[in-house]
Amino acid sequence: MNISGNTVFIPGATSGIGLALALALRARGNEVIIGGRRTDLLEQIAAEHPGIHTYRIDTADPDSISAVSARVIAEHPEVNVLIPMAGIMRVEDWTTAAGFLESAQQIVTTNLLGPIHLIAAFIEHLQSRPDATIVTVSSGLAFTPLMATPSYNASKAAIHMLSESIRLQLAGTSVSVLELEPPSVRTDLLPGQAESEGAMPLDEFVAEVVGLIESQPYATEIQVENVKFLRYGEARGDYDRVVATLNQLDPHGR
Repeated sequence: MNISGNTVFIPGATSGIGLALALALRARGNEVIIGGRRTDLLEQIAAEHPGIHTYRIDTADPDSISAVSARVIAEHPEVNVLIPMAGIMRVEDWTTAAGFLESAQQIVTTNLLGPIHLIAAFIEHLQSRPDATIVTVSSGLAFTPLMATPSYNASKAAIHMLSESIRLQLAGTSVSVLELEPPSVRTDLLPGQAESEGAMPLDEFVAEVVGLIESQPYATEIQVENVKFLRYGEARGDYDRVVATLNQLDPHGR
């Protein structure tokens, strides 16, 4: 992916990583379109950052995705980068159905089916562009599980394998697939995460991501240094230690 000269659509960019990345990409010479559910936030962002285009979209609603994606393509036919950013994370208790079932359904709908529907809405248009990119967003937790968030971990593991698979199918087309793999970042994804000392500062994370995109335009995965402990535990042969460390367990996983 080139760092500049794109028209980028980022559904799920009214806060956190999505908004910070949108602003960073705009600063690097990209036309940026963002989407989100909250009209008040969209209006605030448009007022504070003239030139950013905003659309109200609910990425948990297939009808909203279809309608808004068609508008974006019609009104910005040069769009060549799709970054499905919307995601939710919940602490769950899988010892009883009441502790996880509703949450799991919401997470899968938002984190997995949302990106699938968005890709479906854009895939034919993106193949009509001479140089296009789908940027999927997985997580370090796709590779090492956080005990408290099983459905989130599973949704991001699915995004990783989806990225690997569609990259193979799209080989030979004009569309590349780039997987962004964040570590814990200081956002409001979970209560208290924005103040967590163990989470990476948002501005540092986005700056490193932009630098990696610029220096590695043909990369298939964007991995900041902070995520590699989680990403490569199995490859290094210390997966059990990584799981134990992440979950503050003893080396035997207790």
